[in-house]
Amino acid sequence: MYAVATLGNLAIILIIRVERRLHEPMYLFLAMLSTIDLVLSSVTMPKMASLFLTGIQEIEFNICLTQMFLIHALSAMESAVLLAMAFDRFVAICYPLRHASVLTGPTVAKIGLASLARGFVFFFPLPFLLKRLSYCQTHTVTHSFCLHQDIMKLSCTDTRVNVVYGLFIILSVMGVDSLFIGFSYVLILRAVMELSTRGAALKAFNTCISHLCAVLVFYVPLIGLSVVHRLGGPTSLVHVVMANIYLLLPPVVNPIVYGAKTKEIRSRVTRMFLQDGR
Repeated sequence: MYAVATLGNLAIILIIRVERRLHEPMYLFLAMLSTIDLVLSSVTMPKMASLFLTGIQEIEFNICLTQMFLIHALSAMESAVLLAMAFDRFVAICYPLRHASVLTGPTVAKIGLASLARGFVFFFPLPFLLKRLSYCQTHTVTHSFCLHQDIMKLSCTDTRVNVVYGLFIILSVMGVDSLFIGFSYVLILRAVMELSTRGAALKAFNTCISHLCAVLVFYVPLIGLSVVHRLGGPTSLVHVVMANIYLLLPPVVNPIVYGAKTKEIRSRVTRMFLQDGR
């Protein structure tokens, strides 16, 4: 999975970089998404693989906190980029004549920087909130990587601040993003339904299929993981599997979906293989 995620996301980033005709908002956002997926998979998958290959099932506390911060911050950045891609599709379908003037190069760059800053600012306090706690129970985390709610459960002191802040950032970051993405697609569907011919409607909506797949792959496991954790009780195999799907699936699936559905990327990859064959 790590090999597929690394090769797939690197291929998308390099193709968008070298193909000047792909220097459009949709593909620039896709390059951002692939970069985040590349870093996210590198933060989680090699350590998971080492657990099986070496049998050493320990991680130093500060390294664990660093991994936790990167996982949560990168997830927030990915959520923001998915929202930006939804906005791009909304403008392209509902206001096509304004698309070039609304989503200019500098605007896309500012959106990318805002996504980066938001992920950093919101999740930067988490390691410090965890370091202030006392840990007198077992020091065994139940997930395959370090997550805030998992480390928090190891504490024997009051964790209300962590619980409240964790719920706040989930709702204000991923919750708000998902609402705006849903609202964007309501407006997109309304605009598509108003098109004069069925062929035009299908062609317009077809440009959203890859993004919809990325949204579902990201948000469905996230919502499922949040629900099972909020239900309380000891961490079970369901929690672990949901967390693995949430973090491991998007970096692998996204490049495959976009590579298959995006004609420009697919044709470039085909040309690369044909050149290698010669």
